[in-house]
Amino acid sequence: MSGLINNPVLPGFHPDPSICRVGDDYYLATSTFEWWPAVRIHHSKDLVHWQHRAYAVTRKSQLDLIGHPDSSGIWAPCLSYSEGLFWLVYTDVRSMYGAHKDAHNYLITAPSIDGPWSERIALNSSGFDASMFHDEDGRHWLLNQQWIHVPGKHNFNGILLQEYDPEARRLVGPVKNIYAGTELQVVEGPHLYRRKGWYYLMTAEGGTFYEHAVTLARSRSIDGPYETLPGNPLLTAWKQRTDGLQRAGHASLVETQNGEWMLAHLCGRPLEWSGPNLERNDPSAGYPALHCPLGRETALQRIHWRDDDWPEIEGGGNVPHAQIAAPALPPHPFAPEPVRIGFDGPELSPQLNSLRVPVDESWLSLSERPGWLRLKGRESLMSLFEQSLIARRQQHFMCRVATRLDFAPAHFQQMAGLVAYYNTSNHAYLHVTCDPDSGARLLRLQVNRDGKLSEACAPLPLADGAVELAVEFSHAQYQFQFSQSAQGGVWQAFGPALDTAMLSDEAATRFEDGFARSFGFTGNYIGLACQDLAGTRLHADFAHFDYEVT
Repeated sequence: MSGLINNPVLPGFHPDPSICRVGDDYYLATSTFEWWPAVRIHHSKDLVHWQHRAYAVTRKSQLDLIGHPDSSGIWAPCLSYSEGLFWLVYTDVRSMYGAHKDAHNYLITAPSIDGPWSERIALNSSGFDASMFHDEDGRHWLLNQQWIHVPGKHNFNGILLQEYDPEARRLVGPVKNIYAGTELQVVEGPHLYRRKGWYYLMTAEGGTFYEHAVTLARSRSIDGPYETLPGNPLLTAWKQRTDGLQRAGHASLVETQNGEWMLAHLCGRPLEWSGPNLERNDPSAGYPALHCPLGRETALQRIHWRDDDWPEIEGGGNVPHAQIAAPALPPHPFAPEPVRIGFDGPELSPQLNSLRVPVDESWLSLSERPGWLRLKGRESLMSLFEQSLIARRQQHFMCRVATRLDFAPAHFQQMAGLVAYYNTSNHAYLHVTCDPDSGARLLRLQVNRDGKLSEACAPLPLADGAVELAVEFSHAQYQFQFSQSAQGGVWQAFGPALDTAMLSDEAATRFEDGFARSFGFTGNYIGLACQDLAGTRLHADFAHFDYEVT
């Protein structure tokens, strides 16, 4: 064996895992929401060690996220392999306020996990969390959650099934609602499997917060009727004591080449722990008791098949475990990610993502000042359109990010610096700018907490020259720092220590009048940003991006 699997295997914002094995290789696709490139794919050979491998959606012809609200965009991709091709089905959620959802499902394919991925094929728009099932007879089937907006009806209206014709490149035949879910409600995230003559339908229920669960049902016929697992759910952390993993749900299955079965599922690790008797979190009452600033992560559990052909979590019960035995596969570690991301190559590190738009030379350059990243100022951090921001996921509760900024603003509308960014309404930004009256260069910390702004300002000790910026996360708090090399490189704290909870899904989700007015489905990012609100596109240069686990 390879020893132990320590969960989460994909820490930080990596939700809605879809796992796929091709030969001796395992691939995990996860949701990316409004971040670009889209659909992040990891690779493993032993299910213990994982490495980022590729992005599947890399062109605007496959996805246009301009104007998408926070936490919309790519939801729950499904990765599969059939007939010598990788198949990827994904949902593009374009709006989600009130009773309606505008969600469009697409299919792309590729001969290799590294691409090239095809242009998208439109499938349907009846709901989200679409997935593809390839049956033993060569037929292909699309499943998705159906959304209903009719007053008096629960919005989650069951799981739809329809055949896909690859020759015609479209869905064909009748649409059937094959499963209404259970009393847990909020049925979504369907995946279909076949084993020993049974069709197994795995879904998510309970919503993606602390009530989340994995529900399983089976049938001898693909279109049902489906019988729910006795003692369902298969997996949940709701109102249970766990060893650190909460929010367990939205899962997919894989069988190893040796016949072992594993379950990939999302989870969350709260900053706080309030014991086994978790009360239902009600966002309308303010901040919930628990917060997961690292977002929804990916974990693995071992599956045991009983004599009655129902699966269960190995060892019994339905609680997720933070540590499990690894399958009997040869160990295959990967080199660790370097602390420093430099900017002396022709391409940006795949650890860095942009918001809503792909990187191009109109706003980001690695060549105009060799060895530096140049960002050309565009819109504010509140914009849903064109931000000049490059960031990476926060993946550890204890970490420090640092950069060196060379920036000479001439106007108060020009800013550049280091940001801890959850979404447009929840972020903290330490940046260099100008005083609107004196024109002197300022260091300013602007905190946007649920759309409410506060700030701290101070003149920089030195009027010009590069500035070192850093932010250090220490579990429940984070602190921005700065230094100017001409002063000897001494780091100084800037502004107050801030609560990490403000950068969490729970803090970003808000309900009014029974409807969600804002959602939080992602996780905290730490990044480099530049704004020029006067429209002159003044640039800022960054020498490096360091991410260090502390």
